[in-house]
Amino acid sequence: MDVQTIDQEYQQLQNQAQQTIGEIKELAGKLSSAAQGGNQDAKEWLLDLKSVALAIQAEQNQVGLLLQALHGFVANQAQAVMQPGPQQAGPWGNPAQGPGYPGGFGGAPMAGMGGGFGGMLGGFLNSGFGRALEMGAGFGIGDDLINKIF
Repeated sequence: MDVQTIDQEYQQLQNQAQQTIGEIKELAGKLSSAAQGGNQDAKEWLLDLKSVALAIQAEQNQVGLLLQALHGFVANQAQAVMQPGPQQAGPWGNPAQGPGYPGGFGGAPMAGMGGGFGGMLGGFLNSGFGRALEMGAGFGIGDDLINKIF
């Protein structure tokens, strides 16, 4: 699986969450109108819908935590891969700059490494999905949205 596919799947997950929110809003609106019209069943159903929305919110929060954990795992694995082995002095007393060592002279990242992560892992960690998870972005139903719906 490549980074582009992960980003596409994450975007689809976000789109599906937005569609679910829209459907809940629409149903809540219908039930609210019926409840205001005096339908006692609609009032009860509106409370049931709020309960369902809270359950969906909890599930989406758990999915978010899972995705953050996976992202953290990949980031830790990338850091472990990029850690230098035992350092040996080079000809000028600087640590050797052998394969697998991300630093150049003075500890600067080597060109093209993207902050020390290159290749597929660097692409994943710097992808839209990776950045969204690092920022703690959610994609689901928030408390404020539930309060607005109901």
